[in-house]
Amino acid sequence: MPETPALTAAEFWEARYRDGGPLWSGRPNALLVREAGDLRPGSALDLGCGEGADAVWLASRGWRVTGVDISHTALERAAVHAAEAGVSDRTVWERHVLGETFPEGSFDLVNAQFLQSPVPLDRQWILRRAAGAVAPGGTLLIVMHACWPSWQTEPPFDAHFPTQRGVLDELALPEDDWTVETLDTVRRQSVSPDGVEGFRADHVWRIRRTDA
Repeated sequence: MPETPALTAAEFWEARYRDGGPLWSGRPNALLVREAGDLRPGSALDLGCGEGADAVWLASRGWRVTGVDISHTALERAAVHAAEAGVSDRTVWERHVLGETFPEGSFDLVNAQFLQSPVPLDRQWILRRAAGAVAPGGTLLIVMHACWPSWQTEPPFDAHFPTQRGVLDELALPEDDWTVETLDTVRRQSVSPDGVEGFRADHVWRIRRTDA
């Protein structure tokens, strides 16, 4: 019997969004709020924007935001969220298969929250392109899970969790042109889908481009 072909990243994520209700809470990621709350609004790029919560939060604070995702359904929901929040005029939505295509332009903030996937994702390619999209004086903000949640006794798929140093090595940013402003690991309370209490640990990188 022939093997069933593996889903592409686009097929996987479109099915995740299309075949159910909203995947996320509609609230911005807490570490985005913590790290970007003191930044002066300008232009922002939100990579893997999903249903748009981070982009809408940024837009509500005066940013002009380009939200990027692989899923048509996610982007449609993001546009509805923006309209309901009254920030459609400050948001643009683009579909990209990150790792293959990337939005054009430079931005004062590039936000990459949890670019981790059960299907193949060329993280190094994406993060280097993300750094290249940061305007002089701008900020690259990356947040990733550091490990499985404490209540996950059997990992559902193979995953490589990045280290703080590993991501900096992947980025290979010239030290004379960039300043690491936040390098942190945050432990937060988490609850499994079955109601088991535990915690998650997330790495945070906030890096400012200092070259003119």
